[in-house]
Amino acid sequence: MQKNALRAASGLAALFIAGSTTPVWAADKPAIDTGDTAWLLVATALVLMMNIPGLSLFYAGMVRKKNVLATAVQAFAVAALVTVLWLVVGYSLAFTDGGAVNGIIGGLSRVFGTGLHGSTHPLAKTVPENVFLMYQATFAIITPAIIAGAFAERMKFSAMMWFMGLWVLLVYVPVAHWIWGGGFLGDAGVLDFAGGLVVHLNAGIAGLICALVIGRREGYGHEYMAPHNLVLTLIGTSLLWVGWFGFNAGSALSSGELAGAAMLNTHVAAAVAALAWMAIEWAARGKPSVLGVLSGAVAGLGTITPAAGYVEPWAAMLIGLAAGAVCYWSSVVLKNRLGYDDSLDVFGVHGISGILGPLMVGVFATRAINDVDHGQPVGLVDGHAAQILIQLFGVLVVAAFSSVVTWALLRILDATIGLRVTREEETEGLDTVLHGERVQ
Repeated sequence: MQKNALRAASGLAALFIAGSTTPVWAADKPAIDTGDTAWLLVATALVLMMNIPGLSLFYAGMVRKKNVLATAVQAFAVAALVTVLWLVVGYSLAFTDGGAVNGIIGGLSRVFGTGLHGSTHPLAKTVPENVFLMYQATFAIITPAIIAGAFAERMKFSAMMWFMGLWVLLVYVPVAHWIWGGGFLGDAGVLDFAGGLVVHLNAGIAGLICALVIGRREGYGHEYMAPHNLVLTLIGTSLLWVGWFGFNAGSALSSGELAGAAMLNTHVAAAVAALAWMAIEWAARGKPSVLGVLSGAVAGLGTITPAAGYVEPWAAMLIGLAAGAVCYWSSVVLKNRLGYDDSLDVFGVHGISGILGPLMVGVFATRAINDVDHGQPVGLVDGHAAQILIQLFGVLVVAAFSSVVTWALLRILDATIGLRVTREEETEGLDTVLHGERVQ
């Protein structure tokens, strides 16, 4: 009887210990939040939609009919190329710890996607790391694709593919690491919620360098080069606007209140910027053009991107107003005065929004929306005017780096395989010359 009682007591003790002790494997397993994961999966699809079909249609409608296929396919081909490069090495270099050189570049612990299963990333602790990798891949895809608008209608397809592949590894990856992956700009306090510096300034500056190095299109300035189908551009812009919610609200990396703030700010800034551009053009030219209101919306979306998760809605309205006015001036007035041929206004819209937006973060960022410094003031509205100088530092570093490396890549490619098609090929049209197809 006594033995049975001891056995029973021992059994109860064992059950108690087992029930109150968490196994090591369970303790080490990341705490995945299904709501956050579901939102990031949706956001990933939305950002990919921004590129294919959004950017493809947006750009394709603005070129001449003889170049529509060659322009549309660039974003599609870049999506395939960058996806492979991102998985092989890009993600690892951008978002892992580089050890002694982490301020400059990441490490190689995730090359070919190794080690992803059962892990999370420090920036997104409630979603699987493979989802985070895929989400960041869509940013890496659309950034170089944006550049293509600057050299539309005159660059070889082979040169474009080489340039995009090298650019994403040598320019996009380091800048993404510097700001988001633990690099020196992030450590310096530079704020970029969803890619004003990493995406828009980076691509816009590269686009300007491409336009200057490759040169003007044949007949630019005295031949008719109006968009051939603005319905395509309108559809593309609409897809970009909707997809941008994945871009900005998705950058909260969770499905909480911050994502809601970013979504609201994104929508408000785009609407105000579209109206601002439209009003200025209406006053200056007597009519509001379709291309103008579409360009204004994209300018607002690009400018609010770095600020979406840091500012209040009233500030988003002011940012949108500034975006519409300043990007109109840069795309219409500045470009004409300087005479460069940025075919689809990559610098005028994305480059300028990539300067304006980060600076607006320094002005309007507030801990009331995003307490990034744990109770400390964030931007000028919080009493921290120094944030403007920190943001300016980020702008100057990214602009300088993107300019120099882009210029070097273009010069090397021009000396080896050549950058642009011949005059006769450009006159005939890139659809036929490069792809042997044409739109009927």
